[in-house]
Amino acid sequence: MEKGGDSGMSEQSRKPMSIVPYNPDWALEYKREQERLLNALSPRIATMEHVGSTSIPNQAAKPVIDMFAAFHTLEAPSVYSRLLKDLGYSYTDAGMTGRHLFVKKSGGARTHHLHMLPSEHFYERNELLFRDYLRAHPESVSAYGELKLSLMRQFSLDPEAYTRAKTDFIQQIVDRARTEKGLPLQSVWED
Repeated sequence: MEKGGDSGMSEQSRKPMSIVPYNPDWALEYKREQERLLNALSPRIATMEHVGSTSIPNQAAKPVIDMFAAFHTLEAPSVYSRLLKDLGYSYTDAGMTGRHLFVKKSGGARTHHLHMLPSEHFYERNELLFRDYLRAHPESVSAYGELKLSLMRQFSLDPEAYTRAKTDFIQQIVDRARTEKGLPLQSVWED
């Protein structure tokens, strides 16, 4: 799902990770940022979605707004760098094939991740299926929150190990979501 999502984060790996209780303001912050981004990226952008734990009601999360944006044609990162500079975003080479990652920071801490992807099969992406499944199954939200807090204590200084340790749980949820939608099963580490 977020393969390489924490790579290139050496500045963050020196600081302990922080997972906080769900904040309903995250949805409002997404809407504000979505409007800014749609204005800046129009007409290139097809659609945008709030993803990740901040998009799931009652889910404990790292306080970073994750966004997926689908593009009719995915252009070079330099094109978007010019369009997003005034909004405070910078390109980050996260080692993820077939997408670009732009990051916004405040006070040196990441506040927003903008993942740019091709529009083809956008709504079949594991990240969106995972989000939608958890939104519909609050018992899984609780289990995921407990797992995340436990792993954060264990891997607070190693975001990559933290992400890898969540893989089995995430894979189980994605498998259920893909089965419900009649989609073939797929590894969460596939791009």
